[in-house]
Amino acid sequence: MKLTTKSEYSILALICIARHEKKGFVTVDSICSGRDIPKKYLEQLLLILKQNRILKARRGASGGYRLAVPPGKISMAQIIRLMDGALAPTESVSTYFFSHTPLEKEKKLMAAFKEIRNFVSHKLEKLKLSDLI
Repeated sequence: MKLTTKSEYSILALICIARHEKKGFVTVDSICSGRDIPKKYLEQLLLILKQNRILKARRGASGGYRLAVPPGKISMAQIIRLMDGALAPTESVSTYFFSHTPLEKEKKLMAAFKEIRNFVSHKLEKLKLSDLI
């Protein structure tokens, strides 16, 4: 598993939005501010999060984004899978994105990769957005 900017920026945006949850909707400009996130790129990521019912959006002067679910119900594993796909080091040990690979012929290697997948998955499933704010 390697995080792309899709996951990194999405997580940063969600942390920002969660920290301002009591203030209402958060604008794209305020999320980008001080985080060096390109605005157009962030807008695309926020749309994905909205389409997957993680965020709510509102247009207009008092518009922006806010969480659609409590931060304690959003796991980092969920966000990373949504943005980057499998948490596993190879798709042949992935639970959600399984695909056959030539590595399957090496049973000991596969066992090691499954252990890695289980460790990473367990840690990221337990790590909630609420833990980061």
